[in-house]
Amino acid sequence: MAQLDTGASSIHGYFRMPVTDKPSDSQLQGLMRAAQNGDSFSYDRLLREVVPLVRGAVRYKRSFLPAADIEDLVQDVLLSLHAVRATYDPERPFLPWLMAIVRNRLADGGRRHARLSANEIAVDKLPETFSGADSNIQDEAFGDPEALRHAMARLPEGQRKALDLVKLREMSLKEASAASGMSVPALKVAVHRAIKALRGMLNKEG
Repeated sequence: MAQLDTGASSIHGYFRMPVTDKPSDSQLQGLMRAAQNGDSFSYDRLLREVVPLVRGAVRYKRSFLPAADIEDLVQDVLLSLHAVRATYDPERPFLPWLMAIVRNRLADGGRRHARLSANEIAVDKLPETFSGADSNIQDEAFGDPEALRHAMARLPEGQRKALDLVKLREMSLKEASAASGMSVPALKVAVHRAIKALRGMLNKEG
């Protein structure tokens, strides 16, 4: 099979190309067969034709994702198609083969998201973010609850709100972000600074 120029930057270019009417499976099958024989024009056209099909499938399966994440998944599928194009049997329908790649990439994306989410939870528990004593701001580390309430009232509004949502109401970072309009990183910083400020005020008063 002839080598074709389909690096990541080249693949990304197909997102901006105009598309024709929805192609039939037999048309795509013919384009892929020609591409396997080294016809770069057919391969270019094939990629241009499959982008809206892949994008539609990804949007249907992952409608909750933002547009940027959907486009990332579409590009993953195109790169995978290029990597395994030699495995396609030109005597078999093309679309089922393509949709199998889509399913695999979506499954990979789901596992990647789960790993990132698990890592985010682990990071939330690291001492640099919230130390063990930070896990409950009403514990003995802060002494008198009345003094704690007075100290909280002196915090900047953003820090007080973040502390209330994440520590007192025990919302997850995502829930608190949705409720406050603050980003997850901003919430982490606000909570960390609030706890540090509370310790400073209470230690000074103590």
